[in-house]
Amino acid sequence: MDVILLEKVRNLGNLGDQVKVRAGFGRNYLIPQGKAVIANAKNKAAFETRRAELEKHAAEELTKAQTRAEKMSGATVQILSKAGEEGKLFGSIGTADIAEAMTNSGFPLERAEIHLPSGPIKAVGDYEIPVSLHTEVNFKIHVSVVAEK
Repeated sequence: MDVILLEKVRNLGNLGDQVKVRAGFGRNYLIPQGKAVIANAKNKAAFETRRAELEKHAAEELTKAQTRAEKMSGATVQILSKAGEEGKLFGSIGTADIAEAMTNSGFPLERAEIHLPSGPIKAVGDYEIPVSLHTEVNFKIHVSVVAEK
């Protein structure tokens, strides 16, 4: 299935690129999310007329993400959790917990923007967590997991 991208998609292409994707990915994700349209003559013409508007919108989104990243870059948040004597947590700390702690400390952050490459945090300690606000805006925050007393 050939589609025209309406925004930059990680590991796929930039705004305006015509790419070949699997039918399910295009039909179930890209098109419903508004990230792409089917590549046919009508949609190509419509895209070319809207190209300037879409590029302006993409630039605004990038600027907003960069501004948010400047405020949050290197931020430290502390999360209290019940833990055993050896430092192992009863349960785990996931993206929802980190997003909630960041939002409570004055840095609004969505769950989907946080990446835990090695899975949920299951032990007490200090961690550097990668955050991606935009495909081009990535930084790290510091999360300190402390045992509740």
